[in-house]
Amino acid sequence: MAQSVVDTDVVVVGAGPTGLMLAGELRLGGARVIVIDKLAEPSGQSRGLGFTARAMEVFDQRGLLPAFGQGETLATSPMGHFGGVQFDYTALPGAHFGARGIPQNETEAVLEAWARALGADIRRGWEVTGLADGFLDGDTVEALVRTPQGAGRLRASYLVGCDGGQSRVRKAAGFDFPGLPATRAMYLADVVGCGLRPRFLGERLPHGMVMAAPLKEGVDRIIVCPHGTPARERADDVTFAEVAAAWQRITGEDISGGSAEWVSSFSDASRLAGQYRRGRVLLAGDAAHVHLPAGGQGLSTGVQDAANLGWKLAATVRGTAPAGLLDSYHDERHAVGERLMMNTHAQGVVFLGGEQSDSLRALFTELLAHEAVRQHLAGIVSHLDIRYDLGDAPDDPGGPGGPGGIAADGTGEAHPPHPLLGRRLPKRPLSGAGGESDTFRPLRPGRGVLFDLADSAVLRAAAAAWSDRVDVVTAAAKPVEGTADPLAGLAAVLVRPDGHVAWTGEGAPDGLAAALGRWFGAGRAA
Repeated sequence: MAQSVVDTDVVVVGAGPTGLMLAGELRLGGARVIVIDKLAEPSGQSRGLGFTARAMEVFDQRGLLPAFGQGETLATSPMGHFGGVQFDYTALPGAHFGARGIPQNETEAVLEAWARALGADIRRGWEVTGLADGFLDGDTVEALVRTPQGAGRLRASYLVGCDGGQSRVRKAAGFDFPGLPATRAMYLADVVGCGLRPRFLGERLPHGMVMAAPLKEGVDRIIVCPHGTPARERADDVTFAEVAAAWQRITGEDISGGSAEWVSSFSDASRLAGQYRRGRVLLAGDAAHVHLPAGGQGLSTGVQDAANLGWKLAATVRGTAPAGLLDSYHDERHAVGERLMMNTHAQGVVFLGGEQSDSLRALFTELLAHEAVRQHLAGIVSHLDIRYDLGDAPDDPGGPGGPGGIAADGTGEAHPPHPLLGRRLPKRPLSGAGGESDTFRPLRPGRGVLFDLADSAVLRAAAAAWSDRVDVVTAAAKPVEGTADPLAGLAAVLVRPDGHVAWTGEGAPDGLAAALGRWFGAGRAA
């Protein structure tokens, strides 16, 4: 059957951080993409004020950190919290509470400029009104849209909903969205002329919890969590007068003489889409998961969703993807979403539960005296603990470091996989024929990378059939003083475009061809 005519390879609905990141990733992978957003202009509002350590790595691997105006190293905070209980995240090597003081609208501006420079078509003032039938079993998906010129249609090979917690795409495509319903309303505002003292970690009082932090001269970001306030239907129907009244009820302070640059509301709902893909429609970011904004994890999780999905979807529309590659997006990221729901809900119970949570807070305070607990919780909130379960490749010959979870040597003895398998490759300096570099720089083009750390012609020859999709970098890893070397003893590391390790080798190329075929499709004939 002939292919239907399409307007583009992928339509991305939503020009927030997730949608813009995905657009850039798709373009790096060679896919045509149209991004649509119902707002005629960016809102200028900034719910988020930074991103996690893992999202910072994702931006770094694409060379985007200097675009934030603070050079290669952004301001980070070693001190964070879990449920309002403060502790030092650097108990986990390489961890921190994330890049701070970067408004979400700045993050969006950086990502939009990057996506546009790569050729993404971004159309503002375009709103999805529904989906035509056929996306479950047809060869295209068609979005019904309202544009500044009137009603229209967009047809693509795939469509991705990145349109937020109230996602119209999710509803139109019939995704299940189970979880815990909202039980309370909370408020967020940037207030002017209120002269507030900082309450960085929040102050728990009999009638609720409040937080306050200075943004710039005369402007404070406040979060107001009153007890007993029912959840609202919409986030944008709250007024400054309501926020000021709630603040006064909790703190006794009158801020009604000030004003607000913008106000919004949120809730403690905790929901996760049952699947991230239905036919030719996929979900990413808040469209796939909503939760209490504890630890600033929402934006960062969406950015990582996009980094995981982009290269897989681009390979699918190019026709080079192996069987099952696109479905691995759900397999890998849904598990991350489950842990996101777990940790944010737990933090809400600890932080917002009133007097009934005091004993739980006391217990967390005791537990955080133990280094292993600090490391575990820092890994959860920073997202540095993410390790994809790559499973066993059916055609893996079982060589050492193969793509499967367990490999065997010539004696038949089982060995656990290398600790890096499934994890992100950490940033480490490299030296080679090309001069000084690091393990992130070769990832900027959005291709797979085989790091040949032993200058092995055998390994390079084994990867030659994939040279149109995988770059080979021959270089020596340089140790970093005072830290363990994760590359010690390795002759080669195969890294996916999203930065996650797909194969490790100690010398022989056993399992390399299987890993290359598993993640990048069939190699070219000699």
